[in-house]
Amino acid sequence: MDRKQGFFAALKEEVVRGLSPGRSRTKSPGRTGSPMSGLLRRRKQSHNQYVANSEPLISRSGSLRPVVGETLTPLMEGPDPDGGEIGESKRSGLGLGHWMKGQLSRAPSVTSAAYRRSDLRLLLGVMGAPLAPVHVSTTDPLPHLSIKDTPIETSSAQYILQQYTAASGGQKLQNSIRNAYAMGKVKMIASEFETATRVLKNRTASKDADCGGFVLWQMNPDMWYVELAVGGSKVHAGCNGKLVWRHTPWLGAHSAKGPVRPLRRALQGLDPRTTASMFADARCIGEKMINGEDCFILKLCADPQTLKARSEGPAEIIRHVLFGYFSQKTGLLIHMEDSHLTRIQSSGGDAVYWETTINSFLEDYRPVEGIMIAHSGRSIVTLFRFGEMAMSHTKTRMEETWTIEEVAFNVPGLSVDCFIPPADLRSGSISEACELPHEERGKSSVALAAHRSKVAALEKAHDGGIDNMIWRMEV
Repeated sequence: MDRKQGFFAALKEEVVRGLSPGRSRTKSPGRTGSPMSGLLRRRKQSHNQYVANSEPLISRSGSLRPVVGETLTPLMEGPDPDGGEIGESKRSGLGLGHWMKGQLSRAPSVTSAAYRRSDLRLLLGVMGAPLAPVHVSTTDPLPHLSIKDTPIETSSAQYILQQYTAASGGQKLQNSIRNAYAMGKVKMIASEFETATRVLKNRTASKDADCGGFVLWQMNPDMWYVELAVGGSKVHAGCNGKLVWRHTPWLGAHSAKGPVRPLRRALQGLDPRTTASMFADARCIGEKMINGEDCFILKLCADPQTLKARSEGPAEIIRHVLFGYFSQKTGLLIHMEDSHLTRIQSSGGDAVYWETTINSFLEDYRPVEGIMIAHSGRSIVTLFRFGEMAMSHTKTRMEETWTIEEVAFNVPGLSVDCFIPPADLRSGSISEACELPHEERGKSSVALAAHRSKVAALEKAHDGGIDNMIWRMEV
């Protein structure tokens, strides 16, 4: 008995010593600051202090430099290969104490980390950097309001967009913006999985949510760069005005198929000018109440040429529709819904259909330098798979909430060099419905990779069983 108490006393001492604040982070000389980590740690300074200490903040990737003298934890490029908890910092010097804290705080589970990695890849793959349905350019003028020889649905949409532009700050002010920057925090969770026979819900969504942040840079004409870090993994994407590219830990850097399109996240209350241009060819199809507010509904459909350019191999994008809900009271965009349907034709088998629907609610509009910006919001994403046989459908529900921490316009020093695609960009484009498993990357599989769809990869995860995610039965 004394020996057992002595063991636990020694163990407790090791845990306390491992978690003690006295073990300075500066004892790890090999640590380096991460620009993205510096972004996600917002410095609480007054405006005068910011101006006094302002130095060129723009680096090659469009990120901000970390504070001088502050040592930050480097981001892991991909989930922890050692099976550790997603989102934990890999700090040297914590040793057994840090490991024991994680083991004593939860029931041991060999596969929980693998489940979390599967969830995280699904979340980032779908919600990380989706694009808008069609190509638009901020240099294109908005259509003039016309009633003669114009369908009432079209003229009504033009009038609604004029009201939206005026409510967002006015066209003159928006045209004066050369570039923009935004930084925010996000929280993602895979919340529900449904089959034909049962519904499984994540009963501990608040505990299992993956948290992180993002930074977004935009510059005329049609250039943007986004960096999103969630749960220890990072996704970044960009456009230099001619080419859209994306980088994920499991796919590497690759260009996107189809025409250059805006980032959907920018349309979520951050870029009113691009939003108005996006709906320039939309039609007004009616009215609907959203969260107690009467709204006009504008509908935009991707044209067949764009859909064909975005399709590849066995994955055919059948339709992509975007709905915008504009408040009749304020004129602002408060809800956005887009849905695209993809058909996967397997060799010698029945076609499988995947419908991806994203519902975004934009909230907390506040002016920034005269431009109305939505400072918070939430998105609900549904992946619906059907078509093989009767009663074989599956539905996955994911959620994201975000808040905007900083917004700035006409940032000095921002140049086109900040939007150059990465040097290791793969030759040839990859369809948005294409995703390679990590183990299949290589020179011998590049041709095959062009015909592997993202929805097929998700299908593989589902076919492996619903145990690929941590689900709890809703009683």
